[in-house]
Amino acid sequence: MLRIGLTGGIGAGKSTVSAVFSECGGVIVDGDVIAREVVEPGTEGLQRLVEAFGEDILLPDGALNRPALAAKAFRDDDSRARLNGIVHPLVGKRREEIIASVRAHPEKDSVVVEDIPLLVETGMAPTFPLVVVVTAPAETRVARLIKRGMDEADARARIAAQATEEERRAIADVLLDNSGPQGELVEKARDLWYHRVLPLAHNIRTRECGKAIHELTPYKTSWAEDAARIIKRIEMACGTTALRVDHIGSTAVPEMDAKDVIDVQVTVASLDDADVLVKPLTQVGFPRREDVTADTAHTEDPGMWRKRFHCAADPGRPANVHIRVEGWPNQQFALLFTAWLRANPGVREDYLHTKRHAVTTADYVQAKEPWFLDAYHRAWQWADTTGWRA
Repeated sequence: MLRIGLTGGIGAGKSTVSAVFSECGGVIVDGDVIAREVVEPGTEGLQRLVEAFGEDILLPDGALNRPALAAKAFRDDDSRARLNGIVHPLVGKRREEIIASVRAHPEKDSVVVEDIPLLVETGMAPTFPLVVVVTAPAETRVARLIKRGMDEADARARIAAQATEEERRAIADVLLDNSGPQGELVEKARDLWYHRVLPLAHNIRTRECGKAIHELTPYKTSWAEDAARIIKRIEMACGTTALRVDHIGSTAVPEMDAKDVIDVQVTVASLDDADVLVKPLTQVGFPRREDVTADTAHTEDPGMWRKRFHCAADPGRPANVHIRVEGWPNQQFALLFTAWLRANPGVREDYLHTKRHAVTTADYVQAKEPWFLDAYHRAWQWADTTGWRA
């Protein structure tokens, strides 16, 4: 099962994307809809609200009078906290029930779309293997809200009260631009569903990697942004088991050509700790590859070059996750090598020349090894000279 987070500012078009995903087969978990469901007549939620705020929050037919409730619940912080203490746990419980019903069928490439307007504000984005953000210019959003009957001042106030577009972009794995006609957004959403969402769901279920990358590309400023999102996702999944998580390798070196693959190192206290991380990493989109168990040893003890290796299931953002033990030479060298490349333009050019040759061979990794045998010692000599420490 794949869980994706869907968000966007008011008037951006998130509801349109949610409807498309539903038509395509996604199970939509909409917090606003659930919040209404859990306080319908006859529910535990409505009964508890009446007990907390009085019978006068009901309409004559027994349904919730929302303006009457708002007048009482939002008059002070204590009343608001009382409302949230009743509704939020019920929404969370219902959300988990829906997700559990989907998870009960692991043989399917099921997708749960969690429609969360305040995804930035709640800090929940890193819990999803994929976050989709619908965006549109502020003036376009204001015009849409006015067309729906909202006062302009109210529309602008609501937009200002939400997360900024920059904050949403920072959590977005996918940005869907809705500055044009609605039909364009519908087509973008369908294309995303069939070419990225469903393949990701399949890869997570089957524990497979996304597409392989073979060619070098010019440096992209987006690599640092992508790495930051991946690191937050991994940190949340690993918790305190991860001692540190670092962006390593060529994509971590500004202005250096590289394969469009983000390499991340997770440092742990032992390989036993690394094995504990299989399930949580898979759930956020990074299944383990059992065929990769060690790095090429550059010291006399190959046992100190063992590791665990995970890959990104997302076909739209290839990534490698190397889990290494703190203080082991492979863990230290991964950090040193990145720092060495950043500090030495001549080394970068030399390494890039080697990579350009290696990318034309059948085994890219093996083709680079002769260069690395020498580079390992040169890098440590540089570290000793400069006083570098991990």
